[in-house]
Amino acid sequence: MGMKQRKTISDIVVNGVLLFLCLVWTLPTFGLLVSSFRYKDEVRRTGWWTAFSTQRESETPRFVLDNYLEVLMGRDFTYTSATGAEVRASGDDLSQAFLNSIAVTVPATVIPILIAAFAAYGFAWMDFPGRKVFFTIVVGLLVVPLQIALIPILRDYTLLQLNGTFLAIWLAHTGFGLPLATYLLYNYISNLPRDILESAFMDGASHFTTFIRLILPLSMPALASFAIFQFLWVWNDLLVALVFLGARPDVAVLTQRLQEMVGSRGQDWHLLTAGAFITMILPLTVFFSLQRYFVRGLLAGSVKG
Repeated sequence: MGMKQRKTISDIVVNGVLLFLCLVWTLPTFGLLVSSFRYKDEVRRTGWWTAFSTQRESETPRFVLDNYLEVLMGRDFTYTSATGAEVRASGDDLSQAFLNSIAVTVPATVIPILIAAFAAYGFAWMDFPGRKVFFTIVVGLLVVPLQIALIPILRDYTLLQLNGTFLAIWLAHTGFGLPLATYLLYNYISNLPRDILESAFMDGASHFTTFIRLILPLSMPALASFAIFQFLWVWNDLLVALVFLGARPDVAVLTQRLQEMVGSRGQDWHLLTAGAFITMILPLTVFFSLQRYFVRGLLAGSVKG
């Protein structure tokens, strides 16, 4: 067996294993999606994989949007079930929680990226007293669990009357995300070509101009990589939201409302799957939009030369 043939067989085996793992990983998500479009009585009686099977040739798979309407709408309405009966339903109104999640996640992603980018540039290209000490402290903060900081921060927020506000959770997520953001961006920015920056300084550019005109455009892979991490973390967060936003319905985010649905509608799988998939739509969009930068940003600075 030649070298080329062995390589071909190896590639087939590797691709087959990867394909199998991808199928196993995505199968629950696909089942979630299918169940979210099925009738309530069908979800209770049969598994999601039976949605595409029919008992008679004249039958076709039945899918509806009523589950999403019931989850998103905040008013009572009626819809027709699989048996043809009129069903009275009460909506959960996740639309406000969806907007609240956007209002929390976007600033909590943008703010730490900007601060960390400035800090990473300073650590990488500026000389000032204590630079190595401060950077060591930033790296050391990576191992500090956020749970030990929740109660002290909550006490400070109580004194400042910030509890239950978006500003409170913006500041919390910014603080928790800054160490990782600074570390990732430092690895990338410190490996940018020195000639480019020296040329800018020789032309009279200040550090601020160099940062805005050169560093930010060249650091897009690293910025996008951290943006994915931070966005997914903040969007899917429940603990920090519960601590700093509380149970107020006007500021509740999607994860809080979904938790409430699990308690109040634990048997309504058709609604829980619809609500879960609503929480997945925006994170999936962000990830696939920035995925081309993802690996480049993670590997930034890992190899020199």
